Amino acid sequence: MKHQRSRMETPKTLAPQQARSRESMRKLLEAAADILKELGLDGATIPRIAQQAGLTPGTIYRRFPDKDALLETVILDILERQDEQLRASLTPAKAKQIPLAVLVEQIIHAMLVSYRANAGLLRAVRQFAQGREHTAFHKTVCDLEMGTFQYLVELFLVHREEVRHEDPKMAVSFALVSLTGTLIELILADNDMANWRRVIPKDDNSLKRELKRAFLSYLGVA
Repeated sequence: MKHQRSRMETPKTLAPQQARSRESMRKLLEAAADILKELGLDGATIPRIAQQAGLTPGTIYRRFPDKDALLETVILDILERQDEQLRASLTPAKAKQIPLAVLVEQIIHAMLVSYRANAGLLRAVRQFAQGREHTAFHKTVCDLEMGTFQYLVELFLVHREEVRHEDPKMAVSFALVSLTGTLIELILADNDMANWRRVIPKDDNSLKRELKRAFLSYLGVA
């Protein structure tokens, strides 16, 4: 009888422990992302992340064998949540109700704001992923990024009838690649931009206007 009662009480005992474990993991992932954003890849040490999360380094090492394993989890979590948020906030049905030019403007604005606000984090993510080519982690990152990219393409293609390019899907894909590449080069690349200041838009409003013009022009939209 005593053994039976013990088994019945186990789920009640485990539930708070599981909730605390999930909360601890959430704090850990958020802390690691914050450190990556503020201090970059080199600054993301286990002791520093542990302090930010209010945990001990030993707690982290009980979950992850090393820093790389932790950062892999952090980066995949960031990419997964980014994709989920996009799909939840902008469905094809919603995109269809937004004029194409306005949709382009909204997405360019959202991307520019995100790149500016998260430049340090995005740099760290790119640096870490590029250093782990030919691994299962790198393949998963590529698959997640391509999934998000293809979803964006499909959002624009709900306005396929407005695209005058002979290959609408290729045109939208290449326009997105050009947009992303421009933002990476202007915001994330560690290049000295001094020589380019004379030939690029002077502020973000001008930059958004020119990015929108280039995107729509390539699609053949007036």
